[in-house]
Amino acid sequence: MKAVVITSPGGPEVLQLQEVEDPQIKDDEVLIKVEATALNRADTIQRKGSYPPPPGASPYPGLECSGTILQLGNNVTRWKVGDQVCALLSGGGYAEKVAVPAGQVLPAPDGVSLKDAASFPEVACTVWSTVFMTSRLSAGEAFLVHGGSSGIGTFAIQIAKYYGAKVFVTAGTEEKLAYCKDLGADVCINYKTENFVGRVKEETAGKGVDVILDNMGGVYLQRNIDSLNLDGRLFIIGFQGGSTSQINLASLAAKRLTVQAAGLRNRTPENKALIVKEVEKNVWPAIKEKKVKPVVHKYFSLSQAAEAHQLMESSKHIGKILLLP
Repeated sequence: MKAVVITSPGGPEVLQLQEVEDPQIKDDEVLIKVEATALNRADTIQRKGSYPPPPGASPYPGLECSGTILQLGNNVTRWKVGDQVCALLSGGGYAEKVAVPAGQVLPAPDGVSLKDAASFPEVACTVWSTVFMTSRLSAGEAFLVHGGSSGIGTFAIQIAKYYGAKVFVTAGTEEKLAYCKDLGADVCINYKTENFVGRVKEETAGKGVDVILDNMGGVYLQRNIDSLNLDGRLFIIGFQGGSTSQINLASLAAKRLTVQAAGLRNRTPENKALIVKEVEKNVWPAIKEKKVKPVVHKYFSLSQAAEAHQLMESSKHIGKILLLP
């Protein structure tokens, strides 16, 4: 099969489409013929050599895909050959075929094209496991997502609104903010021209928001803490603004705050299967009802992976970038 290989750590130009061995499936895995895969920020970090795949995972990038099941492992009971699915991967999505544990596979959601289904697994599993399963966002609460126009952001806006939260977003251009508003965001803040802490306080009568999903890390840590309400929860999923910070711990105690951080890729297959099951139960109905829709900025072929990475690193996109074999 063909797959995108990281020929050496470096810029987008190190991504080369090459002929490689087909993946071999284990007893609890399925083999998927890939219809589409989607880019994630983690892919660009892996390409630079800073985010190696977990032990035993495919060396090729790609943390999600959609496609058709080609082959079943001996212990797989739920799926059959020919099923149209999407899946959460530990790697290997930038290829014509990929092996994946059966517990990380979801039925392609109703009303969405098979290729666009590739835009959901990583964002849905990330947002559901952090904002809902861990931070327990509930109806009537206020929720802030940084990077509102990203793949994570555009999904988080829609699912948080579906579950009755008031949604705040930050983004860096008026075009991105307008898109977030169209998706349902209630308060849209340009982080380049406004102080988001001040705006959050103003819009919440001085209280702050209840849950924040943050991709910036260090540079935003104290400001996020300052933006939270009593019993507020901050969940950090990225370090685009660095991974170190100095904060005032007294502000955590005074407001009884919770600060957590996690990734998805290095979790155990059992833990991923649990998240995937929860996503199917709680997110898939919202997609079926057309209350959550795929947001795809552009499609590229696998051979254009370098160009797709350049677009992602320019941050000019809104939503997801897909690669099609």
